[in-house]
Amino acid sequence: MQGQNQQQAYDRGITIFSPDGRLYQVEYAREAVKRGTASIGVRTSDGVVLAVDKRIRSPLMERSSVEKIHKADDHIGIASAGHVADARQLIDVARRQAQVNRLRYGEPVGVETLTKEITDYIQQYTQVGGARPFGVALIIAGIADGEPRLYETDPSGTPYEWKALAVGADRGDIRDYLEEHYDEEMTLEAGVDLALEALASVTEDGVTPEGIG
Repeated sequence: MQGQNQQQAYDRGITIFSPDGRLYQVEYAREAVKRGTASIGVRTSDGVVLAVDKRIRSPLMERSSVEKIHKADDHIGIASAGHVADARQLIDVARRQAQVNRLRYGEPVGVETLTKEITDYIQQYTQVGGARPFGVALIIAGIADGEPRLYETDPSGTPYEWKALAVGADRGDIRDYLEEHYDEEMTLEAGVDLALEALASVTEDGVTPEGIG
């Protein structure tokens, strides 16, 4: 019984590590990301592509209400997978930080800098009581010093830089497709084709203009 109570404590507390070094609430947040429809990022030689699965659960739902790609600044876009409300809060954080950087330094915020600002914010929610981790992963794409950059954030608050990636449902299968077909020298147009093909590879009915973003 005591062991079961300890297990429940690790299970419920976001500030308590289990004996094997796990934060269960962060792991559950990652599971929430997997339940979201897929988002893809592809870095090319002359830009970055973001593509998202915008299929709706019901024909009664307004497709325009499904927002998964957001503008953080003139040179930075963000795609999400997971809890939409959590994504919206983090997008607001990103936009505020971008504005603060312009006001304080008179220049656009760097893609890496903004990514680290967001992940620092996310990480705070893994170590304070009375809160929960964000159940969302972000793909942050932008241009820094003329170079395309592509990052991922996850519910632990860890940033990763990628050449191409997928988050959300079917992440593993999509990444396998990207690994097989990705070329660092591909053009932006080829990157768009690759992203659409990767989405189509895990969609039984293929992709339609209405079902992607």
